[in-house]
Amino acid sequence: MITFALAQHDFLVGGLKRNLRKALELVTAAREAGADLLLFPELALTGYPPEDLLLRPGFLESCDEALEQLARHVQGIDVVFGHPQVENGKRFNTASWIRNGRVIGRYHKQCLPNYAVFDEQRYFTAGSAPLVIELKGVQVGVLICEDTWEAAPALKAKEQGAQLLVAPNASPYRDDKLQVRERMFAQRFADTGLPMVYCNLVGGQDELVFDGRSMLMDSAGTLSAPGPLCEEAMLLAEYNPEDGSLKAIDWEAAPSSQLEEIYTVLMTGLRDYVRKNGFSDVVFGLSGGIDSALTLALAVDALGPEQVHTVMMPSRHTSGLSIELAQEQAVLMGADHRCISIEPAFEMMTTVLSPSFGDREPGLTEENLQARIRGDIVMALSNEFGWLPLATSNKSELAVGYCTIYGDMCGGFGPLLDCFKMRVYALARYRNSLSPAIPEPVISRPPSAELRPGQSDQDSLPPYEELDEVLSRYVEQDWSIARIVADGFDEAMVRRVAGLVLVNEYKRRQAPPGVRITHRAFGRDRRYPITSGWKGAELT
Repeated sequence: MITFALAQHDFLVGGLKRNLRKALELVTAAREAGADLLLFPELALTGYPPEDLLLRPGFLESCDEALEQLARHVQGIDVVFGHPQVENGKRFNTASWIRNGRVIGRYHKQCLPNYAVFDEQRYFTAGSAPLVIELKGVQVGVLICEDTWEAAPALKAKEQGAQLLVAPNASPYRDDKLQVRERMFAQRFADTGLPMVYCNLVGGQDELVFDGRSMLMDSAGTLSAPGPLCEEAMLLAEYNPEDGSLKAIDWEAAPSSQLEEIYTVLMTGLRDYVRKNGFSDVVFGLSGGIDSALTLALAVDALGPEQVHTVMMPSRHTSGLSIELAQEQAVLMGADHRCISIEPAFEMMTTVLSPSFGDREPGLTEENLQARIRGDIVMALSNEFGWLPLATSNKSELAVGYCTIYGDMCGGFGPLLDCFKMRVYALARYRNSLSPAIPEPVISRPPSAELRPGQSDQDSLPPYEELDEVLSRYVEQDWSIARIVADGFDEAMVRRVAGLVLVNEYKRRQAPPGVRITHRAFGRDRRYPITSGWKGAELT
């Protein structure tokens, strides 16, 4: 019998001292729990992704020193530990097998992902050789993350005699990731027939969230239920080489509801971005609308009510209902709330600008002035009290530019930036199913920026139900305009939406980071030029 310990933990990018301390503690804990092998996530020493820290010689030298310290501490248990390694002037993404105070084998990652949010070919050289180590009479092969998604590395390990595979991972979340991973496991088993121990990283890192949900696949190809979602855990598992069973020992199950899963990921991304960047509190505008309402629920759930500060900033166009709903929700959630009218500042700005504007009719400029004054107030509170400002825009608005640069787009982090509007509504209803959090009129009332009399979002945009379907196809799936139209959408509307997406790239480039929950978020996932002659019309 072999007992595995999986260190499904959060390792801070660049936090070498902190990560080393945590690793030393986990080695001791795993040994005391009776584990034969402790498996860490990919690049546990540096956190993932370390990006251009890997280009600094001093950083890599510190990594070598930390690995030596860890190896000296490893006694009475085997450890597979992820770290960068420099050999012959080349950098490798490495997992070292440590036993009795020394490294007895090193595995260099063979498949380096260079798509979506991954840039590993910028930093690493691909390895080519398998690593197979005997543990209690069982030949154990090592893979690293992307290696599990391709057949060749696992087959090389099997050819070398591997009877079981262990895989350190730093696999970030997206809303279909669990199903995709399950298909990967099935394919690797079809290729090799080998059981696998899969340990994944946990925690938020800028826009990425690593969801954990480590898994086991036994010698019959049967998958375990995934481990905890977005929670640190020392997970124990037992492998019996006689019957090929590989069983989790008292793992807490991950949620099965997708909305619960997404809400947890959004909370994790927000909490970790705030705390890892040295903040304790957040501040943002609470308008009485759905986006800021969901942001408040997330912030309170992630950080606690004492750390959340909201501000209603009414103008002449703000309805009394909006003021009441913002106050009601702030009281309901226990958040600090204040009301600061923007009317004096708005009147002053229009007076200052009137000599230049002359007798031109008020319009979009005056609407944007209100949003930018509100942004100034939020930033002033941030500067004065050291609170991180949050942007509350959603993906639908960001896609078509229905947001004000230096206004409602200002902030240090945007929890909803990868959530289309209809998903925002679904998440709000999900949160209310747990306990009262968002007043029902906030969800049911027509959305409005309230920057001019009688304004509705649908004055400027197609209905969100339709808009989100077009944006999903155009932005996330890269469908052509012709294909979207052939799918049943009005051509003029599709062309208008596509044009808005393209022309607002400059806005999105200046947006804050936000939690990634889909396979194509704005930012690292989608890198379009600002200056471009492509206007979305196919050649005919």
